[in-house]
Amino acid sequence: MNAAHDIAERPIDRWFASYSSDHQNDANQWIHVFAVPAILWSVIALLWCIPPVGTWFRPGLWAGLAMFFAWMFYYRASRPLGYGMLALLVLLAWLTRWLYDALGAQQLLYLAIGVFVVAWIAQFVGHKIEGKKPSFLTDLTYLLIGPAWVVAKLYRRLGWRY
Repeated sequence: MNAAHDIAERPIDRWFASYSSDHQNDANQWIHVFAVPAILWSVIALLWCIPPVGTWFRPGLWAGLAMFFAWMFYYRASRPLGYGMLALLVLLAWLTRWLYDALGAQQLLYLAIGVFVVAWIAQFVGHKIEGKKPSFLTDLTYLLIGPAWVVAKLYRRLGWRY
């Protein structure tokens, strides 16, 4: 087997090919480029707002655990993509921590809910334009694939391999 054939056989490439088939329309793709990271941030922020257990833990515990397990998924799928997702997750965690400190838990919760709702509405508008149902309705794993797909689009634009 040659190297190009091996790369084409990776599970992440199959996930991306399937996900891309549901996202062919340019408008839907642009909506996803903005809405998917917004949803990812809102989920992190929502998890950040869950009070920690006991006095040893700080706010953000649940978000940190979720981000770690998501990052493991990405890293196993592709190391370069895993590093990009790690950078994105760390950036979103810093943003969330800053907002938590600046706004407090209750205001962060309201903001996260608002962003979550608006971003999902945008996603469904994009799929209405596309004429195809969202990928996650066939397999919930696509909820993890979406953010990686956006990062992979950036990698391709920069000429980086994932």
